[in-house]
Amino acid sequence: MKISTFSASQSQDVINLFTEVFSDSEGRDEGESIGSLVSDLIRTTAEHDILGFVAVLEEEIVGCVFFTRLRLPSGKVAFILSPVAIVTEQQGKGVGQQLIRQGIEELRFKQVDLVFTYGDPAFYSKVGFQQVSEDIVKAPLKLTQPEGWLAQPLQSGVMITVEDSSECVNALNKQEYW
Repeated sequence: MKISTFSASQSQDVINLFTEVFSDSEGRDEGESIGSLVSDLIRTTAEHDILGFVAVLEEEIVGCVFFTRLRLPSGKVAFILSPVAIVTEQQGKGVGQQLIRQGIEELRFKQVDLVFTYGDPAFYSKVGFQQVSEDIVKAPLKLTQPEGWLAQPLQSGVMITVEDSSECVNALNKQEYW
């Protein structure tokens, strides 16, 4: 398997991947919703505010992950990991973890201070994320599952406290994703 940086030429294949994976696991409506989110991320997010990685096996994209800028009032540089999709046949084989680790290393290299995600603590703890209280860093929108607000420091190894709300890219700035 080869992991590489997402290219705009892969857009439709990646949108299809997210739509199919989430349709299989969560139903057609959710698949369409996440496919639309990915399309919006690709189309509307400034190049310096998005970083994606794809996993390719036998010339087919079998996984993808996106990181987008999360603005913090402290001035610290942060990104949020969302969304992630791995084809059903490759799930549980470490593909998602490889993609996430590659992304985190690239963010660390780019001097990003913090990376966040909103998801299953049991999965994301495998790649270094820890639960973070909104007393420490407030999410961009109201969380329906506060235990899923996760973060990891990339430079100092120490979580910082951020006053006021964070701000995500426009495509993620919809309550339905939170």
